[in-house]
Amino acid sequence: MIEARHLSKFFGDNKVLDDVSFVFEQGKTNLIIGQSGSGKTVLMKSLVGLLEPDEGEVIYDDRNFCLMGISERRKLQQEIGMLFQGGALFDSLNVEQNVMFPLNLFTKMLHAEKLDRVNFCLTRVNLEGRNKLMPSELSGGMIKRVAIARAIALNPKYLFCDEPNSGLDPITSGVIDELIKEITEEYNITTVVNTHDMNSVLTTGEKIAFIHEGKIWWSGTRHEILHTDNQVLNDFIFAIELTRRLKR
Repeated sequence: MIEARHLSKFFGDNKVLDDVSFVFEQGKTNLIIGQSGSGKTVLMKSLVGLLEPDEGEVIYDDRNFCLMGISERRKLQQEIGMLFQGGALFDSLNVEQNVMFPLNLFTKMLHAEKLDRVNFCLTRVNLEGRNKLMPSELSGGMIKRVAIARAIALNPKYLFCDEPNSGLDPITSGVIDELIKEITEEYNITTVVNTHDMNSVLTTGEKIAFIHEGKIWWSGTRHEILHTDNQVLNDFIFAIELTRRLKR
């Protein structure tokens, strides 16, 4: 479980996060949705320590991340997997080397042990035997699956995904959504996903936070979101659906 308690973040005089409180539950796919500039990316960066909140606390299973020193944070960050927008693979490294990167950085495992872990993760994302391919040889969906394999290499307790479906066609997006959901449930991970993809919301949104102007304007499940009387949220859903149809 990850808990945001009264988080606020300023950039100059601009208050990007305004007293945000939310509980991201273990074993569930927790979604953060909102318009561009609403504060959802700042919230995610504040949760993982890429930004320091000006007010409030971030709690990882009763551990106050904001009060930790550098060594304590480094230890906790070994429990975190990150799936970056676009995949963010290293172009000069092959698939095997990309997935092995966090194992080289954070563990003292023997090479054979690391290779076993890499092969396990690649098999889990249905990329068995693709070890020696370079990123330039991969499709967009394969890049995301390699990135997921790298994100779970350290067997994380917490998984953060920033726009995991960005740039993917609807079918491939569905595959990635289902893979993230399966891994979350299988390993009982606390997963936090930034997304504006309504298909993702309606298929994987077990707990959803809608951010508007730096505040939580609505929270609920994928079953509740279509029946809300929150006009700002309804306008957001309509705008996303209209954009999707226009792109067809």
